[in-house]
Amino acid sequence: MSAQIRPDLDSIPAYTPGRTHPGSVKLASNETTFGPLPAAAKAITEAAELANRYPDNQATDLRMALAEFLNVGVGNVAVGCGSVALCQELVQITCAAPADEVLFAWRSFEAYPIVTKVGNATAVQVPLTADYRHDLDALAAAVTERTKLIFVCNPNNPTGTAVGKAALTRFLDAVPSHVLVVLDEAYYEYVRLSPEDHPDGVELGRTRPNVVVLRTFSKAYGLAGLRVGYAVGDPAVITALLKVHIPFSVSRVAQAAAIASLEARHELLDRTDLLVVERERVRDALVAAGYRVPQSAANFVWLPLGERSVAFGEASAEAGVLVRPYGTDGVRITIGDPHENELFLGFAADPAVTARFLG
Repeated sequence: MSAQIRPDLDSIPAYTPGRTHPGSVKLASNETTFGPLPAAAKAITEAAELANRYPDNQATDLRMALAEFLNVGVGNVAVGCGSVALCQELVQITCAAPADEVLFAWRSFEAYPIVTKVGNATAVQVPLTADYRHDLDALAAAVTERTKLIFVCNPNNPTGTAVGKAALTRFLDAVPSHVLVVLDEAYYEYVRLSPEDHPDGVELGRTRPNVVVLRTFSKAYGLAGLRVGYAVGDPAVITALLKVHIPFSVSRVAQAAAIASLEARHELLDRTDLLVVERERVRDALVAAGYRVPQSAANFVWLPLGERSVAFGEASAEAGVLVRPYGTDGVRITIGDPHENELFLGFAADPAVTARFLG
């Protein structure tokens, strides 16, 4: 007799990473083409020499560094194996029965429905607006007595759109205080909204115990392969996260690299500014070619191509550039180095391509 596996797992799709193919330009995963900051690379080498030792399970030094950086207490910070691990742990600490509901916009980060189902809870998807943004009014209206958790991906993956501080504040004020709101800010470093409307979840959460913020070192800091993210929230939430944390899941190397990255963060602005310039250049070129492209606040752009999305992805791959189709919704293109972006634009703006996918 074979082992009994939860039958509902058959309905859970496996997480699909961006494609990789030798010789192709990879713009299918939300990575940065910049490597780790020099100080982080040095810390990685030094920490690797102690790989025979377990890491600090509490990530004490990293949590202290983050607390100082964010001007919060150490008890307000948890560290996880990437922010996606923290997403699953947040479901675990809030949902105890299949009737418990997790709300999120759709389309949004594809891990949300997966971690919800793995946590034996019920996913409630709220459609984006016509301009591919979070419909915060609809999201607030979808809250019921069964709602335990709400994910707000801002900027949103995969559409790149962001909601501003004023709209986010109104939404948080409308959500009942017993419902945990997760502001997933994985792309925070790429946001360039006006200072008065710049959404900073950490600041918004200072007076709201039901708000927790997720950020990561995987994107702007160039540490995607080391898997280290963090949560900022009320000490009661952080204490609960520490209880369900998988022991030693954030390696010594990851912790050392993250600390070094924080210490050298003054070097980060130039890197993100360069990417933002490329992001706008790519978007402008796509718009000029006839594509509808929402304004992005992340390190990627979104082409809402609907039923043509998969075919567009395959055609791009044949041209040597891997992008990320999302079913019948659209295609996400990560911003790479200028020559990589130029190769993609050469494909996308080709008259034969635009005639096929925009005609």
